[in-house]
Amino acid sequence: MRKSLFWLSEAQWARIAPHLPTDVRGVPREDDRRVISGIIHVLKTGCRWCDCPREYGPHTTIYNRFVRWAERGVWENLFRKLASSGRSAETQIIDSTHVKAHRSASGGKGGSKIRQSAAHAAGATRRSMHFQMLKGV
Repeated sequence: MRKSLFWLSEAQWARIAPHLPTDVRGVPREDDRRVISGIIHVLKTGCRWCDCPREYGPHTTIYNRFVRWAERGVWENLFRKLASSGRSAETQIIDSTHVKAHRSASGGKGGSKIRQSAAHAAGATRRSMHFQMLKGV
């Protein structure tokens, strides 16, 4: 097993397992702990589902489990149950927002400035409809 892979610890799994759905029918499903570790790996690294390491199981299984449980509200229920042991059961916030911007994205050195075009500064006549309409008045 590679060191870069994420696996739920025994303590983490003990807290999560009781809140997972048990109404499984049909074909025996992949190990929940293995699949959830794969889901967390994808969410942490930002990789595509199809690039998820094979140690977590088939990438289609990992993706399908994530989507189906999201539709059923399993993730939200799990989050609420785990968060209820925190300070406030009513308000919980998770934010991992970040924005990457080039250093000159705001207009370059010295900030953004409104500059006249060379033609306007030289006193050239504007060729817009608005200017011609005002001229005729």
